[in-house]
Amino acid sequence: MHPHSVAPRSLDGGRILVLVGDDYEDLELWYPKLRLEEAGAHVTVAGSLQGRTYVGKNGYPCTSDAAISDMEASDFQGIVLPGGWMPDKLRRDEKVLEVVRECAARGKLVAAICHGGWIAISAGVYRGVRVTGSPGIKDDLINAGAIWEDSPVVVDRHFVSSRKPADLPAFMAAIVEHLAAAAVAVV
Repeated sequence: MHPHSVAPRSLDGGRILVLVGDDYEDLELWYPKLRLEEAGAHVTVAGSLQGRTYVGKNGYPCTSDAAISDMEASDFQGIVLPGGWMPDKLRRDEKVLEVVRECAARGKLVAAICHGGWIAISAGVYRGVRVTGSPGIKDDLINAGAIWEDSPVVVDRHFVSSRKPADLPAFMAAIVEHLAAAAVAVV
């Protein structure tokens, strides 16, 4: 590929939901958002309020495109759950849990990195699922019935998980590969 050519857009037309809230892990939101857009997906960033600017753990702002309360799993091919301290608050929002449960039940992507797994735990979707996450939530994942692995990325069917920002390249490669394969399967 020529150095100035555009990468193949394997996710054209795909719609992905990414959650945001105060104290999100900056890289774990922005890297997936930008990588998915680069691959041709339409990304909706949803927070508790549409148009609210949230501040990441490292100070980077993110303005939500939509309110979580208006989101429906049927409108998306999957959901990305960034880490930081944000998941501890969002896991208490019943609408967040409903969307995650619906994505899981329909075989849609449920991708969590670092502490993002807390949301999947509270949604009750990890029982019997191979996952990884921040070592800080390892016990929570195991107690929720997940099968823990200490790996940069773990893919179990439509569940993709990673441990930390340094794992983002493997996390996003697995997500893009999964979404591209799912799109081909639908055609």
